[in-house]
Amino acid sequence: MEVLSDISLRVHAGDYLGIVGPNGSGKSTMVKTILGLVSPASGSVSLFGDERAGFDGWHRVGYLPQRLRFFNPDFPGTVEEIVRLGLLASGGASPEGSIDRALETMGIADLKKRLIGDLSGGQQQRVLLARAMVNRPELLILDEPTSALDPETREHFYALLECLNRSEGTTVLLVTHDTWSIGKYANRFVYVDKKIVFDGSFDDFCRSDEMTAFFGEHAQHLICHRHH
Repeated sequence: MEVLSDISLRVHAGDYLGIVGPNGSGKSTMVKTILGLVSPASGSVSLFGDERAGFDGWHRVGYLPQRLRFFNPDFPGTVEEIVRLGLLASGGASPEGSIDRALETMGIADLKKRLIGDLSGGQQQRVLLARAMVNRPELLILDEPTSALDPETREHFYALLECLNRSEGTTVLLVTHDTWSIGKYANRFVYVDKKIVFDGSFDDFCRSDEMTAFFGEHAQHLICHRHH
């Protein structure tokens, strides 16, 4: 079964790219294809200019998978140990202060010695993001990272991503249903439904007559103004 077709996408350094689309539209499949977790039937994927098949720079990429669906809350690891796992891509070496810096950035330094299973869902999500960014990756890929978070924690989460993008220069690919976050934070909006329906700024999407015709005026209005 073909999940995606005719996908052509170039992400530039420093982009904050929001990938939006309905359930079953292929968003997660596209991310997994970029990461090599799924192989395309045709075409190719390049990372940092190198064919993904021979790519050996995975320490340059941070990844936060969808929700906590594969996370075992009974895993007997501390927050510090979980975050340290993010250093495995670089051989497990820990640059001085990298773990503490990641914990501080996520506002969870005080949880360093706590067991991951004793934390709330929002705290666990911050730990997993700290694990994804402990290497200070150039590219951070997040698949529906906020679906388990309450609104206040979600707002803080997006603000942290914006800081990483603008202050650290981290390129962000964010798969999300939170269309308001795209308009507020991301500089690029990609709408996917088996193919790329739109690729541009959020403002351009909301002003596009073509998108009005595609979605209908009411549906487009909901996408563009849900955050107000």
